[in-house]
Amino acid sequence: MRSKFYAFAFITICAACGEKKEDSKTSTSPSIIGTWALSSSKVITKSDTLVTFPVKNQEMIKMFTESHFTFMKHDINQGKGDSAVFDAGGGTYALKGEDYSEHLQYCNYRDWENRDFHFKLRLKGDTLIQSGVEKIDSLGIDQEILEVYVRK
Repeated sequence: MRSKFYAFAFITICAACGEKKEDSKTSTSPSIIGTWALSSSKVITKSDTLVTFPVKNQEMIKMFTESHFTFMKHDINQGKGDSAVFDAGGGTYALKGEDYSEHLQYCNYRDWENRDFHFKLRLKGDTLIQSGVEKIDSLGIDQEILEVYVRK
């Protein structure tokens, strides 16, 4: 009987002391999962910097799940008037440290679909900062972006 107790105790101690395998979804860094509201953005082309957000009567959000992202921008006038706009897109992403990559699978600008973009992503409290280069040679796109989001 004692030997069974010691065997059980030994196995329990070994299991408790064993090396924990880190779950690929477990992270000690803050999560980006959730909804983020765009607060500002800039596009830099060569030596020109254009502030592209905020825009009066428009809002934009970006959402993250464990594997996918989506963004949506619209006017707050429900599509009425000269300022009517609706932009949307989404796809998969990968985040390793600050290295963030998007594979844009869906986009209302169809020529942007099925392309990969690589950015830096920094999280500071409830602020998410995305920066990097968007380059699509066939469309003449070669610009740096800087987007700042706040958690909703």
